[in-house]
Amino acid sequence: MYRSIKQDWFSNIKGDVLSGIVVALALIPEAIAFSIIAGVDPKIGLYASFSMAVIIAFAGGRPGMISAATGAMALLMVTLVKEHGLQYLLAATLLTGVFQILAGYLRLADLMRFVSRSVVTGFVNALAILIFMAQLPELTNVTWHVYAMTAAGLGIIYLFPLIPLIGKSLPSPLVCILVLTGVYLATGLDIRSVGDMGELPDTLPVFLWPDVPLNVETLAIIFPYAVMLTVVGLLESMMTATIVDDLTDTGSDKNRECKGQGLANIGTGLLGGMAGCAMIGQSVINIKSGGRGRLSTFLAGIFLLLMVVFLSDWVSQIPMAALVAVMIMVSIGTFSWSSLRDLKKHPLSSNIVMVTTVAVVVATHNLAIGVFVGVLLAALFFANKVGNFLYVASDDLDEGQGRRYRVIGQVFFASSKRFSEAFDFKDSVPRVVIDLSRAHFWDITAVQALDMAVIKFRREGTEVELIGLNEASATIVDRFAIHDDPAAVDKLMGGH
Repeated sequence: MYRSIKQDWFSNIKGDVLSGIVVALALIPEAIAFSIIAGVDPKIGLYASFSMAVIIAFAGGRPGMISAATGAMALLMVTLVKEHGLQYLLAATLLTGVFQILAGYLRLADLMRFVSRSVVTGFVNALAILIFMAQLPELTNVTWHVYAMTAAGLGIIYLFPLIPLIGKSLPSPLVCILVLTGVYLATGLDIRSVGDMGELPDTLPVFLWPDVPLNVETLAIIFPYAVMLTVVGLLESMMTATIVDDLTDTGSDKNRECKGQGLANIGTGLLGGMAGCAMIGQSVINIKSGGRGRLSTFLAGIFLLLMVVFLSDWVSQIPMAALVAVMIMVSIGTFSWSSLRDLKKHPLSSNIVMVTTVAVVVATHNLAIGVFVGVLLAALFFANKVGNFLYVASDDLDEGQGRRYRVIGQVFFASSKRFSEAFDFKDSVPRVVIDLSRAHFWDITAVQALDMAVIKFRREGTEVELIGLNEASATIVDRFAIHDDPAAVDKLMGGH
């Protein structure tokens, strides 16, 4: 226990403290922007980012991952806020938390194993594109100073680490923010700053219960939103955890992360914040800035609150160009550039899944829809591929006594037609042996195909023997097959 706490919290104190500061600075404009998307006051997003980060630091299953208010979640709230107001959003946030805790106890995170690598890659690339697109409003219809500041910021981010001695001691995104803020204050340039995004809160969040009637009508209003927020929140969190696992070569407890997200959302709802989830952009910033432990996530939330409440005069002076440069770095770092090179090497089906996932996420701005389409496509391609690995060979039995069919491969809904077409029912032989020792029957469709084959042979006066069924296949065939039940056969053939 002691060793685990030390490893998770205090094994990387310097890196976690510095990365916490960078992440806190990057969270501020994001939280304000997402609040504006959702149609709520900026402090709703800022309070959410503080409480999510602090609670998930203790309750989450992935050290070093940042959770806060996110754009994917904000997009789902727009209609609820517009039609019913903030209090119903807070109630939906609480219900989302309850659903996520249930998902953790039901071990739904284990379903992530059905998400193929192509879908994860597509998800990551789509997020990188969305992060970059989110910066475009700050780079359109602006003076040349903004482009110069952004270019200078990117220069600092990528060149500062090359400086001997100090280059590796400070996170370059933090240096970028400090230097560009200093230039902005010194020159008095007329460009947008964090203060122009919205008014920063000047008080700490307070505990409050959503001011909504506790009845079935309220539940009917918030239930569909809570379900959508739960699905998108957990999907983004699980995907982000997988990506951070890869970046750090460490594992994580995905089901604990589900419960942690739920606890964090309940805490957020009670502190007047909007629902949130893991943030891939900020998590990548954290890892790239040297953050590894729970301390980085905890301090990101604490620094965020201290900055917006007590240092708001200074934070409001940070030029948006500095934060745009940091987010462009994130989008470049997030995008899987190797996936472009792999397009030539990978199978066409994998490439289609990856590109389709990217296209759907970018088009809909909804991560859940993109992942669902990707998983569905991957499943269809897999079923089609496995369905083609079915081979039926036939040869004569000794002394012309009949015919033997040897079935090799997987028999299920996608290959059952191929299985049925492999038999010659007009072949007038007294006996047929169907050798299934190298076949596997997976579902009811496969059993029905076997039924029809046996029944059609018997209808022609041929004796049929099935041999070699493995135990699993025999179980499903014994349970659902009807070819040995005369009444069922008569009924089946009467229906044709």
